[in-house]
Amino acid sequence: QARLVESGGGSVQAGGSLRLSCAAASGYITSSNSMGWFRQAPGKAREGVAAVSGGNTYYADSVKGRFTISQDNAMNTLYLEMNSLKPEDTAMYYCAAASALLGWWSSLLRQYYNYWGQGTQVTVSS
Repeated sequence: QARLVESGGGSVQAGGSLRLSCAAASGYITSSNSMGWFRQAPGKAREGVAAVSGGNTYYADSVKGRFTISQDNAMNTLYLEMNSLKPEDTAMYYCAAASALLGWWSSLLRQYYNYWGQGTQVTVSS
């Protein structure tokens, strides 16, 4: 069974909001040193959008000020709050975990993550 399971995706109009959730096995998220959200649109490479590591948060320039990554340690859940959504945000969104502490230069790079969820689709219409 999947260690990480995303939910909360769907279809929304431009300017709307969605909150993605990533549920994990007991203690998994709180014991991981880095957690991130990635997305992949059709015909595009997978890209990092937000991450949390070592008490710091990191965001891709394209989502900074619109998306917020957070953790609920008591519930062992990772969230991505997405506001002011744009059509270019349309993609499959993935939750990922890494054992290593990551900084701005590595936290949004997929090769540093070793566990992945199945993905949840986000579609934004204009």
